[in-house]
Amino acid sequence: MSDFLPDYAGASVQRSPNHGERVGVSAPDSIILHYTGMESAERALSWLCDPESQVSSHYLVFEDGHVIQMVPESRRAWHAGKSFWAGEIDLNSRSIGIEIANGGHPAGLPDFPKAQIDAVAELCRDCGARWSIAPERVLAHSDIAPVRKVDPGEKFPWDILSQKGVGHWVQPAPIGGGRFFQRGDSGQPVEALQSMLSLYGYGVEISGSYCEKTEGAVAAFQRHFRPALVDGIADFSTIDTLHRLISQLPKFKRA
Repeated sequence: MSDFLPDYAGASVQRSPNHGERVGVSAPDSIILHYTGMESAERALSWLCDPESQVSSHYLVFEDGHVIQMVPESRRAWHAGKSFWAGEIDLNSRSIGIEIANGGHPAGLPDFPKAQIDAVAELCRDCGARWSIAPERVLAHSDIAPVRKVDPGEKFPWDILSQKGVGHWVQPAPIGGGRFFQRGDSGQPVEALQSMLSLYGYGVEISGSYCEKTEGAVAAFQRHFRPALVDGIADFSTIDTLHRLISQLPKFKRA
């Protein structure tokens, strides 16, 4: 494919050869946010455009807010890997992938600069408006691949993005006492928790057993929606926050 015009007017183009046809969908319905986890944005860009890497994303947002588009939005970029959300397993075909230049956990979770977050928010708003993407479909890589992935990490400011009109967010409940559930627990309350996680979109089996996958989904949820404490333990704060998010989904709102 030759060079192309950017879908987002604020982006410059550096083409990646790593893409294909979207499968089973005519348009994206999700946005997936990642951090690069590399020591520099330039190295990440090189890797995402290297045919040997077999990875790519639609966009890369630099620390200073500069945006590069590597794959046309009409094409399937290779950023999500093995993934699941709300019954779907091929998130690459359904999503726009945005890589955010940040060293991530390997670098000690550096802060995301304001200029970068402003640029991410503007890009997400633009993509969301053009493709009619619902706020609750702006997701973390860790949401769609719990245990396997942890990006963009617990320091990513989802609350600020929400203030800028991007994503689904409620103020997390304070961390405190009360009953909690953790690995090894079983019974109806665990089954109810798994049902809530599944209802929101996470890939958990409703078994009544608090297994590794359940713990991973809880940790992923905390990393996105209750980042003050990410431990995979379903305490009151976690469950209450999850319940309030579900109650705000369009299909559960009262007319």
